[in-house]
Amino acid sequence: MKTSGEGFQRGKVLTISATHFVHDCYTSFLAPALPLIIDKLGISYGMVGLLAVIQRIPSLFNPLIGIIAERPVMRYMVIFSPALTAVFMSLIGIAPAYVFLAVLLFFSGISSTLWHIPTPVMVKQLSGERTGKGMSYYMMGGELARTAGPMVILGVISWWGLEGTWKMMPLGFVGSFILWFNFRNATFTPPTSSRLHQEGSYWHIFLRYSAAFALTGGFTFFQAGMKASLTYYLPTFLTATGNSLHYSEIALTVIQLAGAMGALFAGTISDRIGRYRTLLIISLATPALTLLFLNLEGFWIFPVLLPLGFFLFAPVSVMLATVQDLKTEKKAFVNSIYMTLNFFVSVMVYPIVGAAIDRVGFLPTFRAIAYIGFGAVIIVLITRKNLDKITGTLPPPPVS
Repeated sequence: MKTSGEGFQRGKVLTISATHFVHDCYTSFLAPALPLIIDKLGISYGMVGLLAVIQRIPSLFNPLIGIIAERPVMRYMVIFSPALTAVFMSLIGIAPAYVFLAVLLFFSGISSTLWHIPTPVMVKQLSGERTGKGMSYYMMGGELARTAGPMVILGVISWWGLEGTWKMMPLGFVGSFILWFNFRNATFTPPTSSRLHQEGSYWHIFLRYSAAFALTGGFTFFQAGMKASLTYYLPTFLTATGNSLHYSEIALTVIQLAGAMGALFAGTISDRIGRYRTLLIISLATPALTLLFLNLEGFWIFPVLLPLGFFLFAPVSVMLATVQDLKTEKKAFVNSIYMTLNFFVSVMVYPIVGAAIDRVGFLPTFRAIAYIGFGAVIIVLITRKNLDKITGTLPPPPVS
């Protein structure tokens, strides 16, 4: 089955989006389970932040995986990832020690990388000229998973306890079977040699589109602290300030559900008004709403969590569309660079946030992060003049 050269293939895009939902349901298990895991293992917030880093260490190999994903093996990387992630993340509840938990998260990070590098390329080729819409569908699956995942894991823990999470494993195998049935014979990218290709080596491709990586990396840097605070640390923050675990999980579910809507609509909106305008609006709204959230309590946080979640998760589909708009055939490689930048940002942000919470508390840390978030406005304004470079064209063939 040849997939390129056709229009928007809604059925196939929705299949990948649905499996993205299944895959990311498992990766969303950790945050809502953290209050119980902290009590069970007796770990500090700094060690909790380190877990997020460990899970992302495999992202160091993103460029290598991006190069491999340019070959037909890409479809097998995608097909088996949901099953592998299901195995590792379903076992976190029975982890007897911090080291065992860290190993599980490390291997789940490997399988997650094998999923997230090739799939945007597949969606791009299945979306025709409507890249933003395709990325919105794709990210909707991931963000809905972050909504459903906390509810699923909370239900599992309520029924079978923390050590019963392994019973969620089979759903991942169902997801892998669906992918195998639909894409086992798919061909998404032709095998090419980076040295013979008219674009030159991978290093030259990286240099050519460095402006795009400056935009996506810089924007992610200033937004990452808010995203870590309002997702990864949110249940722990709310329970530490006197709220129940169920209240905390409802809050996380609300922000994730709103985030799914942001992921769904942001890419399509950016197709219409432009990537620059969309990112500028997001960069202003997110920190402002974060500061408002931190000044509210009880029921009143929920009306703010809805728009906050929308803007908090909206940038991902826009930036994925920006990366996939680059006029290069090495889509998996440029996507891997974008994902690698996300990794380095996460490596810095998660343990720093955790250590800051240990030292000065939740509220001062979250407020400082919100003010830092306004730095994304500067990044968007600076890169505005380089928008043509970000969606540049292929270089001319080298002279032989």
